[in-house]
Amino acid sequence: MKTGIHPDYHPVTVHCACGHTFPTRSTIKGQFLRVEICSNCHPFFTGKQKLVDTAGRVERFTKKYEKAAEAQKAMREANKKK
Repeated sequence: MKTGIHPDYHPVTVHCACGHTFPTRSTIKGQFLRVEICSNCHPFFTGKQKLVDTAGRVERFTKKYEKAAEAQKAMREANKKK
């Protein structure tokens, strides 16, 4: 690596709003990095994430486009008769 062109990469302590702290390395100036959410309190990592109910999506789609499918089928049958 060339000297003098890279930022200072030093150890910092991350402080989350939930109170969790952990050490890491960063190029930010200062010794502390304050964050609002971390892996200790994020719903995805804690298992408290609410899953979106996907049941019925296919049924809603077919119901929504049922008339269009019927019209297209009728047009195909009409074209076959010609």
